Amino acid sequence: MNSQAPVESAPVARSARPAAVVLRTATATWYQDGPAEPLVRIPHTSSAPCAAVPACGRPRAVLFDRDGTLVEDVPHNTDPGRIRPRPSAREALAALRAAGVPAGVVSNQPDVGRGLLRLTQLDALHARMEALVGPLAVTAVCPHRPQDGCGCRKPEPGLVFAACRVLGVRPPETAVVGDIAADLGAAHRAGATGVLVPNTATRAAETRAAPRTAAHLAAAVRALVGAPARPGGPT
Repeated sequence: MNSQAPVESAPVARSARPAAVVLRTATATWYQDGPAEPLVRIPHTSSAPCAAVPACGRPRAVLFDRDGTLVEDVPHNTDPGRIRPRPSAREALAALRAAGVPAGVVSNQPDVGRGLLRLTQLDALHARMEALVGPLAVTAVCPHRPQDGCGCRKPEPGLVFAACRVLGVRPPETAVVGDIAADLGAAHRAGATGVLVPNTATRAAETRAAPRTAAHLAAAVRALVGAPARPGGPT
């Protein structure tokens, strides 16, 4: 089989039996343990190494929400050309790499379960995002609709658990950065540290209720791992 050509299984959100690899492309492999479980993306360029023992107070891994956090939120997007990084996203991931802290993504994508977003399209979006903001060790996606009652749609903790398993870290050793209360809810239910980076869509009540906030992604990473800002970057 040509490994350069995407091979997609039947619709993953409605599979009648547990799946192993559900998509393999030139850049990554996706797998799903069963229809109620998250989709997990492992880039071919990353072996997802176990995170090193951190300095006191540092997380061993940092997980980011995707839409509205790492990239601009474009509802129902299927076009990689519409991916736009959020302010200081690339700087934040570069700082984590410099600090030796793995980064991942945890994202609700219900359009997969609705049949509006094919897994090949989802992979193309994530490949484009990594080309713009830098590599990620793991991505965990909830493909289910809100009414499906799964355990991985944020604010449920399943995506955090799935990403932590790949990275070989415990949730209490992990931080989750997002832009809405559901992101912090997933962090709290998993036992991880939550950091809110508000944007124009973030409700004022969510910001007030957040245990930790940061003005932008680079500031969030500096607060978590003590990484210095890049000269000329946001402060």
